[in-house]
Amino acid sequence: MILSRRFQAVILLLGDLILFYIALVLTLVIRYSSNLAVIGSGQLIDLNFAQIWSLHKWPFFFVHIIWVLIFYISDLYDIRKFSSPKMAMAKVLKTMAIAGPMAALLFYLVPFFGITPKTNLFIDVVLAALFLMLWRRYFWMFSGKASKIKVLFFGSSKETESFADYLKRNAQLGYEPAVILAEVGHNLVDLIQKNKIQLIVASKNILEDKSAVKRFYEALPLGISILDFPDFYETVAEKIPVSVISESWFLVNLVEINKRLFESFKRIFDIALSIILGVPTMFLFPIIGAVIKISGDGSIFYRQKRVGKNGKIFEIVKFRTMEENAEKNGAQWAIANDPRATKAGKILRKTRLDELPQLWNILRGDMSFIGPRPERPEFIAELQKQIPHYAMRHLIKPGLTGWAQIKFPYAASVEDAMEKLQYDLYYIKNRSSVLDLAIFARTIAIVISRKGH
Repeated sequence: MILSRRFQAVILLLGDLILFYIALVLTLVIRYSSNLAVIGSGQLIDLNFAQIWSLHKWPFFFVHIIWVLIFYISDLYDIRKFSSPKMAMAKVLKTMAIAGPMAALLFYLVPFFGITPKTNLFIDVVLAALFLMLWRRYFWMFSGKASKIKVLFFGSSKETESFADYLKRNAQLGYEPAVILAEVGHNLVDLIQKNKIQLIVASKNILEDKSAVKRFYEALPLGISILDFPDFYETVAEKIPVSVISESWFLVNLVEINKRLFESFKRIFDIALSIILGVPTMFLFPIIGAVIKISGDGSIFYRQKRVGKNGKIFEIVKFRTMEENAEKNGAQWAIANDPRATKAGKILRKTRLDELPQLWNILRGDMSFIGPRPERPEFIAELQKQIPHYAMRHLIKPGLTGWAQIKFPYAASVEDAMEKLQYDLYYIKNRSSVLDLAIFARTIAIVISRKGH
């Protein structure tokens, strides 16, 4: 049986922690074979290994916590993100290139640790990176060789066939589409046994068929799991299949749309963080304004109407990043590396500094830090005509960043907007403090890696 995603993450985490400390022990053995240690003052002292270990264990304990957080933000605890062991190993190497300097900062900013870590840290980072790359490689290979869940799809459709192809292309997800059937026959049990099926994924219309339900019932003693297609799609892809859900899906899944306690804590968080970020960054406003003016004529700020919760129109304020007449021919989609962006605007968009004035919108309550990105009324009117259930994204407050933003950064067409809606609906259904923190952390990682606008 294939390991669950959560269990995989736990195994990876435990392996990382063990290897962190193996790397540390080897580092200390290499550095202090003569039992001499250098303390913070630069003084050489004679210590046994137990004393040397005692001197290093707490500083590196905090380093390892930081590394685990960086690994989590970098998706290194989700093996499904990598289609090959080489990809996983390369990601570890890139992440350790960030984690190493972060550890150095910790040592130099917190001098009471009492050790001189330059060489120690360098050796430890090199050893840890080597061990973790090998660990990810062998874990990926083990996961790939583990028996995959064989899936039987009932209800042939464009969406079913497309998703089955997606599973075949991404073997690391752990599912093997074995059979796709348009209708349920009398030989269902034989078919399951012959193909060693472990999971049945059925469309809604088949689950409403009494004869089909009877066949599924007969298959239960075989230990088969049965899911409807939207639930399976959501679990694997972390988005909602808009094209196959009906109005009843919203009545069942969003019946508790008003999570009062969660929303109250989220509002407190929004107010506190907007003040914490807003006050220290106020000195940037005149600097950014001057840079915008130097880069060309036009206003410093850009005001634009957006659609908020329950369709309420509000005005957002951003630092202007595009040419003054960027929309002389009407509203246009923003795209990656938008040619309308000024030189200063490209930098502001990459660093997300153009978003700073929106802290005022968050403080006012028009927006939250986390939520579906607010769209323009001109686009909303057209998108609601072409995309089913598009208005449902306005059930909650829009956000500065969101699940759709970290999963699918740009929407430059109706098809892209539909893709982002699927992620928005996933967030609306599953929103929680844990998910918000994950989105917030990954947004920071995107900004640091300059994968912004």
